[in-house]
Amino acid sequence: MTDYIKIRKAPGKWCVRSGGAIMGETTNALELLEGDLAPVIYFPRADIAMAFLDKTDKLTHCPHKGDATHYSIVNKSSVTQNAVWSYEDPIPAVAEIKGYLAFYPLESVRVEQI
Repeated sequence: MTDYIKIRKAPGKWCVRSGGAIMGETTNALELLEGDLAPVIYFPRADIAMAFLDKTDKLTHCPHKGDATHYSIVNKSSVTQNAVWSYEDPIPAVAEIKGYLAFYPLESVRVEQI
């Protein structure tokens, strides 16, 4: 791991909500700190309702983490495009985020410690 990125177990219990529905809760979240950016909470896939996520064609690249795949959140009332990302094959320095999902801080998406 580089000095630029720090990953640790996020303390306590975390949940993510979208459109009023709880998409997941976990006590196994990871907190990723990257430079001066706000911390990002990564959720294990096993703790997220993956049926609400549709993989999109959007790919982004981070020189410190690798290529990110994106997902839209789809529920009965709305679709939130590209609201979720995942490093399917992260670079070795951040390998522990493989199998985890992170959520953009959007008006319709809430990540919170409970």
